[in-house]
Amino acid sequence: MNASELHSRLPTLTAKRPVCVLGSAVIDVIADAYALPWRGCDIELQQQSVNIGGCALNIALTLSRLGIASKNALPIGQGTWADIIRSSLEKQGINSEIHTTSGDNGWCLALVESDGERTFMSFRGVEHQWNQQWLDKLQPAPGTLLSLSGYQLAGPCAELLVNWLESLHDVSAFIDFGPRIADIPEPLLARIMACKPMVSLNRQEATIAAQWLNVAGDDIAGICEKWLERYDSPLIVRLDKEGAWFASAESIGLAAPFPAVVVDTIGAGDSHAGGTLAGLAAGWNLGDAVSLGNAVASYVVSHRGGDCAPFIEQLCQYPK
Repeated sequence: MNASELHSRLPTLTAKRPVCVLGSAVIDVIADAYALPWRGCDIELQQQSVNIGGCALNIALTLSRLGIASKNALPIGQGTWADIIRSSLEKQGINSEIHTTSGDNGWCLALVESDGERTFMSFRGVEHQWNQQWLDKLQPAPGTLLSLSGYQLAGPCAELLVNWLESLHDVSAFIDFGPRIADIPEPLLARIMACKPMVSLNRQEATIAAQWLNVAGDDIAGICEKWLERYDSPLIVRLDKEGAWFASAESIGLAAPFPAVVVDTIGAGDSHAGGTLAGLAAGWNLGDAVSLGNAVASYVVSHRGGDCAPFIEQLCQYPK
């Protein structure tokens, strides 16, 4: 789907399925770094901004700006970082189902190099204190698209979350494992994949999956085919400026990229997930939903900072 076709489809972007986003809301302290630090060194950073962030929050924000309402399970605590998050979400009309007094939210330092690549150093907070009481509040409706992150599925509450996922009925999971994909124990990963989630991977994560599948890491079509053969669940492989592959029982294909001048890749994967979920919630097929994800991610990497997901009116004008 090209830009013209996308613009003609955007008026149909109305939710036909409920969406639930589960995961973290944190603070991103973003700084430019001329190089990554090495042991014993002392480098000077130039601070860009202090933004609200976290995979789930970025996805919820993207959905909201595209006009797709979601039920959000973003634990918000008490403390300096939690106050910033709470205030920002209120201004943007985004609600969370989960509030706690057991501590503050986490934060991370994001170092952005000159080519836009980013490296995170994270500090955990209440977003990793999942318990059954929080999960019992959610009760996703039938047909719900449930967004989950590898940061939670590889975290200290992974067993609890997987038990809960296994208990759900008529719910479709959408999982972006992220860089924690290699940290998930094989038995737990097998249980997750038995739930038939749709999985989104970037290029580096796909090379890890390729090792499981005994396929060359650069053979994306082969990865897609073997993934379907082993897991019988949909797969998305994001290839940045080369677009994104998608694979399901119906089709395997490449969703073309949208042009972008990359200035900052923070939030690109999360915004791609939000755009794809928005398309799926509207009843679009997987290929078209991934194209929407490509367009949203292209917009995000063309702007500085993590909090720059486009409103649908902005996307209608992009790319010019």
